[in-house]
Amino acid sequence: MEMEILQAEQAGRGRTPALRSAASKTPTRAQVIARLAAMTKPSQLPQALSLLCDYAGASHFLLVRCDLIQDPGLDFVVSSNWPFDLVRVVAGLIAGDYARSTELEKCMALLQPGFVSFPDDIDLPPETSRQYCSLTFNVGRTRLSLMLIYADGFILSPDRLRDVGLMAGYMRSFAEASVHKGERDCDLTEREIECLYWIAEGKTSDEIAVILGISRNTINNYITSVMRKTATKTRSEAIAYAVRNNLV
Repeated sequence: MEMEILQAEQAGRGRTPALRSAASKTPTRAQVIARLAAMTKPSQLPQALSLLCDYAGASHFLLVRCDLIQDPGLDFVVSSNWPFDLVRVVAGLIAGDYARSTELEKCMALLQPGFVSFPDDIDLPPETSRQYCSLTFNVGRTRLSLMLIYADGFILSPDRLRDVGLMAGYMRSFAEASVHKGERDCDLTEREIECLYWIAEGKTSDEIAVILGISRNTINNYITSVMRKTATKTRSEAIAYAVRNNLV
């Protein structure tokens, strides 16, 4: 899939009233930084990514771990509000594109916004572009890629996208720290902690599956694993355990 550097400014001419209205409500850099400063919990990563979407002018985010892309399944997905069926279809394309890139190309692509075309036969959310924006960044030794879907006709700003990459890396660093703490305390993985958070928010397995972009069966497997590791028998007991141990 061909990568291209995006244009530097948003184009005002030719926008629909809805696009102009959305652009006028875009938060400023200072507002985004102030709000992110208050999001210090790993479980707040989805909210942070939604905020960064607003800042960039995008509607949907998909954050993946590049080192896990080649593995079977969808465990490479860190957080997403893309439709699950879309993630499942595009997963193979993402893996193939990443495998074809040399290590030098991958390094040169860091914090360089580009876009990739969706196949013509893929169904997308209404009024969205047939391309998604891709932005790669590092958190410690882990390389991640943030993929954004945006409105058709909206031109993203590379300056804002580079800000998004830096701020996404900052927010992801909290999750990395939490994973290490969880491993020391009760050996919970990041995904399991995320599931615990959403259970505490009153979400069902189906709702968590949509939020994280993972199948319902996978969510239930994570929840079963959480209860086994925490020696709890119900979701309510698992939530109580998480609260007592500052996991959510």
